[in-house]
Amino acid sequence: MTRETIAGHAIVTGASSGIGAAIVARLLREGWHVTGLSRSDPGLDDARYEHRTVDLLDPAALPAAVAALEPTAFVHAAGLMRGGAVGSLDAEAGRTLWRLHVEAASLLANLLVPRMPDGGRIVLIGSRTAAGSAGRSQYAATKAAMVAMARSWAIELAPRGITANVVAPAATDTPMLRDPARAGVAPKLPPIGRYVRPEEVAALTAFLLGPEAGAITGQQMLICGGSSL
Repeated sequence: MTRETIAGHAIVTGASSGIGAAIVARLLREGWHVTGLSRSDPGLDDARYEHRTVDLLDPAALPAAVAALEPTAFVHAAGLMRGGAVGSLDAEAGRTLWRLHVEAASLLANLLVPRMPDGGRIVLIGSRTAAGSAGRSQYAATKAAMVAMARSWAIELAPRGITANVVAPAATDTPMLRDPARAGVAPKLPPIGRYVRPEEVAALTAFLLGPEAGAITGQQMLICGGSSL
């Protein structure tokens, strides 16, 4: 049995750029139908792709964004980086990180999981920074919260065969890496001598959405290029 014969419908946030866009491309190649959620439409010319424009920071907009959708998989890939050392933390930046990384994932899962068939899949894109990193405490806290949230969902949903996991890359070569808003928080080059590629994150995500990963749940899986060694 191939993934093409069992691939279903995946909802992917952050679909217009970076890791989210790579996940969308990978899933389309594997035969999935994909609904992308982001503020910008990537303009994909594929009959199996639908884009729904939404600001994920607006909780009131989320129910309409996923109205009538009954996915077999939910991937929360939307993310941003803001940094600062303790003593000069920006409270509003911290709230924004929480709303995007944790609150949006929670609200969407709350809407989608009741419609998801048994055997469905949830993957949250986290960060190896969840273990802690100087100058990134607010970002790290939200990514650590994603792990606790996914593990809790994994326990709750195990009787339905629905898995929930976190894919946690180190610095990944995406536009976020070059975002001027993260000035002063320089990315750390992994020991392998290059940044993680979005396609590598997409490949692991696609595996976790597939049939061979049915016994993997409640896990944070690192793609760190040796950064954790």
